Amino acid sequence: MFTGIVTAVGNIASVTPTAGGVRIAVAAGDLNLSDGQIGESIAVDGVCLTAVEISRVGFSADVSAETLRCTAGFTVGARGNLERALCLGDRLGGHLVSGHVDGVGALVSARPAGDNRVLMFEAPPEVARYIAVKGSIAINGVSLTVNEVKQNQFSVNIIPHTLTATNLGVLAAGARVNLEADTVARYVERLNTFGAQS
Repeated sequence: MFTGIVTAVGNIASVTPTAGGVRIAVAAGDLNLSDGQIGESIAVDGVCLTAVEISRVGFSADVSAETLRCTAGFTVGARGNLERALCLGDRLGGHLVSGHVDGVGALVSARPAGDNRVLMFEAPPEVARYIAVKGSIAINGVSLTVNEVKQNQFSVNIIPHTLTATNLGVLAAGARVNLEADTVARYVERLNTFGAQS
């Protein structure tokens, strides 16, 4: 479980094919891995991955074919938002993020709003149904508040700190992003569906 508060931006150093998918090596930038352990969960652009090799400067993780299918994937040289798993007692500054990506969206447009930037994204229908104004959404692992919703499109306002502390500030129109809807919305839908079947 994560909070959606990115603590470092790293780089994908290598992507090596394996029998079941790929193994990625991540140069972890400023992410503190001094007490890192093999087997711990680290989110890379909102994708919960298990560290199979770890050092003070980076880690490696195996990515299954299924994860590659339902996420934006990993490209050598790409910048990735990093967050270590939440510990009991940590501050929950964003919202509860599982690291299980619901779908891939795309940046439609970006416009300045003072020193902020408003980003408009398009979400696939299976994710868009869970997106609500003032609700939470994780984009590339970043916890954000939804400002506006129009059918399958929604906008978020990005403050200067988030623009520089994550990879959202360098996205170009058409960029593919990992989306995770608020878990509460999925449970509400399940409860409504289950009640209708009773």
